[in-house]
Amino acid sequence: MASRPARVAMLEQFKADGVTHMFGNPGTVEQGFLDELRNFPEIEYVLALQEAAVVGLADGYARATRRPAVLQLHSGVGLGNGIGMLYQAKRGHAPLVVLVGESGLAYDAMEAQMAADLVAMAEPVTKWATRVVDPRSTLRVLRRAFKVAATPPYGPVMVVLPADVLDAETDEPAVPTSYLETAAVPAPETVERAADLLAGAERPLLIVGDGVHFSGAQAELARLAEVWGAEVWGADWAEVNLPADHPAYRGQLGHMFGTTSSRVTAAADAVLIVGTYALPEVFPALDGVFAPGAPVVHVDLDSGAIAKNFPVDLGILADPRQSLGRIAAALDARLTPEQHRRAAGRLRTWGAEKAAARTEADERDAREAAGALTAADFGRELAAQLPADAILFDEALTCSPGLFRHLPPNTPGEWFQTRGGSLGVGIPGALGAKLAHPGKTVVGFTGDGGSMYTIQALWTAARYDIGAVFVICNNGRYKLLDDNIAQYWGTQGIEPHAFPELFDLTRPEIDFAALSRSLGVPAVRVDKPDQVAPAIAEALASGGPFLIDLVVGR
Repeated sequence: MASRPARVAMLEQFKADGVTHMFGNPGTVEQGFLDELRNFPEIEYVLALQEAAVVGLADGYARATRRPAVLQLHSGVGLGNGIGMLYQAKRGHAPLVVLVGESGLAYDAMEAQMAADLVAMAEPVTKWATRVVDPRSTLRVLRRAFKVAATPPYGPVMVVLPADVLDAETDEPAVPTSYLETAAVPAPETVERAADLLAGAERPLLIVGDGVHFSGAQAELARLAEVWGAEVWGADWAEVNLPADHPAYRGQLGHMFGTTSSRVTAAADAVLIVGTYALPEVFPALDGVFAPGAPVVHVDLDSGAIAKNFPVDLGILADPRQSLGRIAAALDARLTPEQHRRAAGRLRTWGAEKAAARTEADERDAREAAGALTAADFGRELAAQLPADAILFDEALTCSPGLFRHLPPNTPGEWFQTRGGSLGVGIPGALGAKLAHPGKTVVGFTGDGGSMYTIQALWTAARYDIGAVFVICNNGRYKLLDDNIAQYWGTQGIEPHAFPELFDLTRPEIDFAALSRSLGVPAVRVDKPDQVAPAIAEALASGGPFLIDLVVGR
C-alpha cells in the first residue's frame, strides 16, 4: 500500500466501511482531516452547533440503521459537552464511533490549552476508549473500534486522534472491518434444563429488554409468551420487542423505584429474563426482587448482564432469537393440556383487560374534550394523518402515554424511545432517523424542558433540509420531576404538598415557535383542540423540517 498521511488513510477506512455520514462540530486540532473530507464526497459531514446535538444525531442514526455511526468531537471541551449524551448512548446500546481530536503527542508535557486526559474522561461513558499513538496503527485501531461498537452489547467507543499522528505517514491498507457472527445457539441440554425449570409455573413472568430487538427475536418472544401464558414486562426497553397491542405485553417496570417493579417481579413463580439486566431503576430494590424458590433463567448475549445483581438458576450466554423459539418448543412439549388451557385463558383475560382500559381511556378523553388540550387529542389526530410506515422518536416522557395510546409501537424499526436519562435526544434523534430513512415520515417528540438541551439541532435540520417533524409537548414544567417527587414523598411518608417552584418553566415563557423560526424551521403554536388537525396537515405537507409547539396540561 502506498504511504500517505494517516488523516487520509482514516477517511479511506471509513469509505471501505461504507460510512456515508460523519456528525460533528469542528475544532482547530481536527482541521487537517476535516479539510481532507472535500476529497471524499461519499462522506457527508453533518454540522451541529453543540456537541450534545452531535451525539444525539449520531445516536438516532445508529439506532435507525443498526450500524455504527461516526461522529467527531473537539478535544477536552467538546468531549465534555457530549458526555451526558454519550451516557445516554451507552445505556441505550447505540453503536457509535466517537473521534476526538487533540493537539498532538509532542505536547503531552505542556498541559496546553484544552488539553485533558481524554481517555479517562470517556471511559465511564463508553465501551472502550483509546488513543492512537502510532500512525502505523491508525486503521487497525479504527477497525477495532467499529467491531467493538457493533458487538453485543452495542455501545459507543471513543478514539483519540492526536494531530501529529494523523499528519504522519502510514502504509496500512484500508480494508473493511471484520464483524462478529453472534447468533450463538444454546446446547440442546441447556434448553431442556430451562424448560424443566420453567414448566411448572402458574404465574410466569418474562422480563425483556432491547436485546430481543437487536437479535430480531420479536416473533420468538411472542411465541414463548403465548405458549407459556406469561406476562411480558419491559426493563431497559426502548425499541419494539413485542407489539404494544399484544395481550401478553403488560407495560414497562418502574424506572424510579425498585419497590414498584418488585410488586410485579416478586409475584411470579418463575421468571425468564432476556436481553436486559435485573433491574435498571434509579433506586433499585436491594433484595426481595424475586419470590423465594421461584426459578430464574436469564438469556443474553451480554455476559455481564447475566446474574449481574441477583443470582439466577440458569444463565444462558446465547442469542435470544436462537434461544427463545427453542425454549418455547420445549415448554410446548412439556405443558399438560390443562396447563395449555390455563395459559390461553390468561392471554384472553389480559386481552380483555387491555381492551377495557382502552375504552375507559377513550371515554375519559371524550368527557374532557371541552377542557384543555391533551396529548391524547394530538395523538388521535396524528394517527389519523400519518402514513402507515412512519417512524416515531419518543422523548415525550409524561405525555407519552396519551400520545401513544393512539400510536401504539407495534412494528420494529418504527418507534424509538429515549433511554439513559439524559434529556435532549428527541430532536436530534429524529433528525438522525430521518437521515437514515429519507423516504419515510419521521416525527420526533420532546418536552419543553428536554428540547432546550439540544434546540440548536433545529439549525442543522434547516441547513441540510432534513424534513422531520418535531413536536414539543409544552406543559410549562419539568413534569417528570413532579411525578418523581410525588413517588418520593410516598416512599418517605411525606404528606403531598406544592411542587418545588424550581420545576416551573414559565417564568419567562419560551416562545418555541419563534425560536424555531429563528433557527430556520417553520413552526406553529397549538393550544386549542381545533388547531390540531390543520397544524398536523401543514407539518406533514411541508416537505421540510417543521415544528409544532403543543401546549398541553396547563
